[in-house]
Amino acid sequence: MGELPPDLLASWYNQLCRPVEQTLEPSSLSGDPRLIVISNRVAVPKARGAAGAQGGLAGALHAALKDRKGLWFGWSGQESESGRTGHIDTQTNDGVTTATIDLSQRDIDEYYTGYANSTLWPLFHYRLDLAEYERETGKGYERVNERFAELSAPLIEPDDVVWIHDYHLIPLGERLRSRGIKNRIGFFLHIPWPPTRLFVSLPYHERLVRTLLYYDVVGFQTQEWLDSFLHYCENELRAEVDETTGQVSFEGRTTFARAYPIGIDWDQFSKLGQTGQARQAQQRLMSSTRRRLAMIGVDRLDYSKGIPERIDGIGRFFDRNPESIKDLVFIQIAPPSREDVESYQAIREELERKCGQINGARSEVDLVPIRYVNRGYSHAELFGFFRGSKIGLVTPLRDGMNLVAKEYVAAQDPEDPGVLILSRFAGAAAQLQDAVLVNPHSPDDIAHAIKTALDMSLAERKRRYEQMVVTVRDDNVQNWTADFLRDLSQPA
Repeated sequence: MGELPPDLLASWYNQLCRPVEQTLEPSSLSGDPRLIVISNRVAVPKARGAAGAQGGLAGALHAALKDRKGLWFGWSGQESESGRTGHIDTQTNDGVTTATIDLSQRDIDEYYTGYANSTLWPLFHYRLDLAEYERETGKGYERVNERFAELSAPLIEPDDVVWIHDYHLIPLGERLRSRGIKNRIGFFLHIPWPPTRLFVSLPYHERLVRTLLYYDVVGFQTQEWLDSFLHYCENELRAEVDETTGQVSFEGRTTFARAYPIGIDWDQFSKLGQTGQARQAQQRLMSSTRRRLAMIGVDRLDYSKGIPERIDGIGRFFDRNPESIKDLVFIQIAPPSREDVESYQAIREELERKCGQINGARSEVDLVPIRYVNRGYSHAELFGFFRGSKIGLVTPLRDGMNLVAKEYVAAQDPEDPGVLILSRFAGAAAQLQDAVLVNPHSPDDIAHAIKTALDMSLAERKRRYEQMVVTVRDDNVQNWTADFLRDLSQPA
């Protein structure tokens, strides 16, 4: 693990040694207890009814919160003004109360940009070469988690069920326990959990996992990420692990770790296909391709998504099939993200360079093989783009789940569906085995998959679609929410 900075080690050791109630009392289960959701950011509705238009996770959480008269706590996304670091802004819309706090610029730099997104994010996506281990950002991460605990604890009533989300807030459950919170508390990790041999490169890795074992239930996207976590607990912490039930027993506490694959909001996303916005987007895409087939990728601009590697594969395909410039166009939609992090600036420059090289070598006066769009679109427009594209190219190097893959399947015409090409390293690959699975690191594999998709018969396309769409429809985000909360609400 390397030498530990003594001041931070002492801080974490003292926190671990604070008196914490070991016997957790379950909330009252007469009816559904109130739900408290805590996440880094909060989806705050702008007006009454606006939250109903939210998609994906935000929509599902809003529905659960509304059913349970709940509260959603987190960062506003704003920098705090002087003297307002402890201020909580609350508002209630459509039956859900949101409580948000601002963070200082120092907190944003150290906790969010620093430790969360420059240390944990690359490490958890297997990118040791990009992970930065800085003492000050680690302190900032602990400091902000402590502030979240300090400000949210008074809002938690004795019978509430608390659900904390994602890598930004891993220590929060332990910080709440140290403040006497005995409620049922669950945690869900939306990104991968790395293998033990990678995870131990993180300074204070044991400290981080110990905090996870203060939760009653810890959820992961796939069995693979769950297995990696249980392996660490058994081999590094020497905890007692029951792999069948996911029970982890350690220092008098019991945690259940399980896989809960997240899905899309099937009903809401399907309804988008009936909107004028979706139909116009589909027609706009199809008319602009000039009778060529469209192949589409939609990803946040992030190195984990494998976009430069994808472009290499497309370049290899066009090198081998130069005549296909007249038959196929690739459209990459990549909204920017975390532009203040250096590695994200580098990937944007690399992507623009690679697209420019291929277009320069392969374009005709009236045709280009790749369209690169550095902006976002509404979910309705994306539905239309997916519907109009005969190939969906989803090739992350590593992904917790990847809901774009599921949205692409959901948007297809059952009578003439497109082909999903999917990275075998996306969490969604475990559920969507009838996609054309590829190694995203291999340009040859991607090029071959594109040729396979173009040559695939209608009968084969329909067979694959019919298998995948059942999973996408049934394993939806509402069932994911219900499954996790059911387990979290069980008595200890």
